[in-house]
Amino acid sequence: MTWRSASRVVVTGGSGRLGVSVVNHLASRGHEVISLDRAPSDLVHDGVRQLTVDLADASATRGEFERLRPDGVVHLAAIAVPFSAPEDVILRTNAQLCLSVLSAAADAGAGRALVASSPTVLGYGTPQGWAPQYLPIDEEHPIAPWNAYALSKATMEATVRMFVAARGDSFRVGAFRPCFVISPQEWNGTPTQQGHTVAERLARPELAAVSLFNYVDARDAAGFAERWLEAADEVRNGDVFFVSADDAMARDSLAELVPRYFPGTERIAKHLTGTQAAFSSAKARRLLGWRPQRSWRTELAGEPLAATAAHLS
Repeated sequence: MTWRSASRVVVTGGSGRLGVSVVNHLASRGHEVISLDRAPSDLVHDGVRQLTVDLADASATRGEFERLRPDGVVHLAAIAVPFSAPEDVILRTNAQLCLSVLSAAADAGAGRALVASSPTVLGYGTPQGWAPQYLPIDEEHPIAPWNAYALSKATMEATVRMFVAARGDSFRVGAFRPCFVISPQEWNGTPTQQGHTVAERLARPELAAVSLFNYVDARDAAGFAERWLEAADEVRNGDVFFVSADDAMARDSLAELVPRYFPGTERIAKHLTGTQAAFSSAKARRLLGWRPQRSWRTELAGEPLAATAAHLS
């Protein structure tokens, strides 16, 4: 199906931290946007239709997609925080939602669907100890999920590959791994999903160290979703993309910080000079022409930008 400048897009989880930015961005770009979530959000613009749907009900999900007949889908709905529910519930819920939504989308004639995965599939944070095999990390880095949330995201990526094998190019599907998502409100002091503020995350490096100081502005991730929908026919079906800010969520260079928290990584970390991030979005830039537009240095309320930039340049 050819993508049009004004297409009908269904976004599951449109009331969430990332979902609000995705639906608002797509609507601002002229698309007809329908958000499917368990509850509406006051942060969603008036131009977005918000429908209350329990996506865990596969029959109800199929019925909504048959009625809406979207051109494209962005699937964000999931239990979004590790250990926020019993492990079996997280795995079952996230895997089931992905399968149900992709099945309903494909059967309803949607030409393309993008699924939100996570960098947690890499396995960082494991109690057994973990360190990157190389830096910066790209999509070729091995994955080793160690909890149900990370496993559910790896399963969702495998589900994407299953649909490629089953449906071929009649259904364009892909996955993206947005780094630690910062919503517009969180730049102004609203707590992040881990319960602390962005300013606290910068002041206490140990808070961001486990995930190698990764992050992305929700609006930049929304821009990636739009760009993927536009270019789904131009990239390999089933591809996975990292979506990250170009800099790290840290005041000091990662050449210094990474070895502090991951002993033995001095050699691979020394290449991360200046403000460079540990995660690379080079694939998205190369294949889709996408790159992030925002940084904590430009967005964080009260940040002394010039002094910080000079320190890390």
